[in-house]
Amino acid sequence: MTSHNMTWISYPSKNPAFTSPEEIEDIIASQNIISRLMHCYIAFFVPTGLIAGICILIVFIKNYVQHKVIENLDLLLLHFTISNIVMIFLSFTVITRPDYLTATHLTCNVLSFFFNFSYFNSQYVFILTLLMLLLKRFPPQAALCKATQRPILCVGIVLTYTFCLSLTEAVLVGTDNYHLETDCQLDPLFAWPEYEIIKFTFGFGIPLLLQILCFTVLLAKAAPAEAPALGEHIRASPAGYVIGVTMFTCRLFYNLMLLFRTSLKLQKSSGTTKNELVMNIAEIVLFCESCASLVFILCFHKPCKDEILKVIHNCRRKTTANNHLEIPETNAPHESGSQ
Repeated sequence: MTSHNMTWISYPSKNPAFTSPEEIEDIIASQNIISRLMHCYIAFFVPTGLIAGICILIVFIKNYVQHKVIENLDLLLLHFTISNIVMIFLSFTVITRPDYLTATHLTCNVLSFFFNFSYFNSQYVFILTLLMLLLKRFPPQAALCKATQRPILCVGIVLTYTFCLSLTEAVLVGTDNYHLETDCQLDPLFAWPEYEIIKFTFGFGIPLLLQILCFTVLLAKAAPAEAPALGEHIRASPAGYVIGVTMFTCRLFYNLMLLFRTSLKLQKSSGTTKNELVMNIAEIVLFCESCASLVFILCFHKPCKDEILKVIHNCRRKTTANNHLEIPETNAPHESGSQ
């Protein structure tokens, strides 16, 4: 693979050649937009996502302690939850926006590695989750049956696969100038064009084909007579399908912006401030998807939903009991008789 010299690239908002009033106004307007979006994300999405993620972990751990066993689907969703929580913590790098995090090339590459690991991991664990839901409606073949009975092995394979992908992406960020400081994004601007191409192919293109295959089988294949109806099947496990739509929408936008940035790199162009703004918006939308996915698991996955309803019911019962405390009766004083 040919090495690329990416020292020429810079963010349009950091380009000192922009001196006209119109260009300066565009930079100020873009920075105002991204700053407001960042504040909304940090204020609303991050707390909601982290609270939902912590509640999911508590529910799964509590169920395991009580029953000494964890369902295969719950194990996959637990793994998916941890990946998204890590993604939310990594998203704190956007706090500096409209400016960028200042770090060395090496530090930026390390952050990018962990970001890509969580990104790929959540994507492929979700594919396993869809497969698990699919096999609840259709009787599995012998090989698939053995695989689904060993979800820890499946998770281990996914972890190994995503580690290799993340390591490949770390190499494609570039191996020069590790000691120099730079403006850092989790998808570094100075990465080689192959970085975005590999990420789009293995982080969106292939998973999308697998998701389409799962949904095609679900909708088109005739289910066995003893299997539940399609509507009943979806209502029984709505979390996976709601998350699938959310992930597709958010990651489609994000990956299209990555490809557009790659086309600019191949043209030896840094783009405009509007291009930079849209890429920043796409990054925040991706982080919002991680928060939303955790909320959907908490609200739609049956064990989590039942536990939340149980807590709400107990709180209401205690509140009602407190409101209906009997007021102790006091005897009215009697008039003193004649002595």
